[in-house]
Amino acid sequence: MPSATKTTPLGPVTITEEDGAIVGVEFSGGEETEIASPLLKKAFEELEEYFAGARRTFDLPLRPRGTPFQRAVWDALLEIPYGQTRSYKDIALAVGRPKAYRAVGMANNRNPISVFIPCHRVIGAGGQLVGYGGGLDKKRYLLDLEKKHLAE
Repeated sequence: MPSATKTTPLGPVTITEEDGAIVGVEFSGGEETEIASPLLKKAFEELEEYFAGARRTFDLPLRPRGTPFQRAVWDALLEIPYGQTRSYKDIALAVGRPKAYRAVGMANNRNPISVFIPCHRVIGAGGQLVGYGGGLDKKRYLLDLEKKHLAE
């Protein structure tokens, strides 16, 4: 599976593709690598545009691996508008499992394609920032970035 690592405002990010789709985004500690694939090049270009405030949605083929429930949750995350947030309970309702907010939290935690599938837009019921695979500092950064660019 081709992958590449590039430094971003969140630190090093590694993006992996397989069979013409993005299958992974990781906050890594690795060194920058050559971007050999057109899809990975496009993914990093769109990520740079996002960080610059020039992009609010991504136009990439995504293929996250997970259970049917996890994929339903990740699809629901893609419906959260740029600059907005939803609670775990909101997502549970969106996937037709109103009492499964803890399972939604676990699915959110296992999102293999961070940022492109915006799990950072999911917050606790009281509006507090809870859980993010890359750390709450990265989640706060992404939410603040979107809020800032919405105001422009």
